[in-house]
Amino acid sequence: MVLHRYRKEAGGYLRWAARYFENTHPNTLTWAAFACAVLAGVSFILTRPEFDSLFMGYSFVLLFAASVLIFLNAGFDALDGWIARERGIASKRGDFLDHVLDRYADFFILGGITLSGYCNPFIGVMGMFGVFFTSYMGTQSQALGLRRDYSGLLGRADRLVLLMVFPLLQMILVILDMGRYRFTALGQSLSITSLDILMLWFAVGGHATAVYRAYNSWKNLEK
Repeated sequence: MVLHRYRKEAGGYLRWAARYFENTHPNTLTWAAFACAVLAGVSFILTRPEFDSLFMGYSFVLLFAASVLIFLNAGFDALDGWIARERGIASKRGDFLDHVLDRYADFFILGGITLSGYCNPFIGVMGMFGVFFTSYMGTQSQALGLRRDYSGLLGRADRLVLLMVFPLLQMILVILDMGRYRFTALGQSLSITSLDILMLWFAVGGHATAVYRAYNSWKNLEK
């Protein structure tokens, strides 16, 4: 929700970027955004230790690649709707395709992080649930005849920015040989990474956002 309020200010940047896609159909950009999400997920998975030999110890480069691919995913995803509206060719089918592929994009990116070499799978799954429920509650209000709900702590724009920044942070820590922070709790040796922290926030902030949106929808339906 923090970044959603700046959507109007982002219009100027979208107008500038749209010049390079004047002859591109919005649905093509939607599919391009999805392809970038899939590749980002694959990049995360390839950071697992068993793949390290393929990259001669430089698998941290994959974290950078994942961040760039998520940036491209966000850019194409913003451009498709903007171009469709500017050309007057926006349609319900295009909007439907965009929403469906957005959810699958979330699955591939977050699933890639969960299966990466830098995330506890349990934490990853909890983070995925948080994001999915956040998205569901936002669109469910629209399905019931209300306005799309972008409120709460963890809007899509905020999430995408975090997904770009934290892989870069993890990359820097890996280069500095500080990829995992190790500590002892209750007599157990544990470790945590930047991507663990990111997915923990998605779990906590995501569910908090989902509950808040559900409350808003319930209150507005009563009216």
